[in-house]
Amino acid sequence: MSNSSITVTVKLFAAFGEAYGVSELTVELAPETPVSEVLESSIGQYPQLEQWRTRTRFAINLEFVSPDTILTDGDEVVLIPPVSGG
Repeated sequence: MSNSSITVTVKLFAAFGEAYGVSELTVELAPETPVSEVLESSIGQYPQLEQWRTRTRFAINLEFVSPDTILTDGDEVVLIPPVSGG
């Protein structure tokens, strides 16, 4: 096994950025991790984010993806909560 982990950059907007107090994180994950795990981990650390569980969309490298999309080393992940206003 060549790599026991992958590293991704997570961009945090709105409620996610407020919870973490930063706009970007670097996260190490196991290979074959789905993008939805980034959200699950965030909710685990910051339970106030639970309200966004079913309404958050995911993007990898500037493309919208499904929650079960597998991450690869070097990906840029964006958690996109619902945006209010116009």
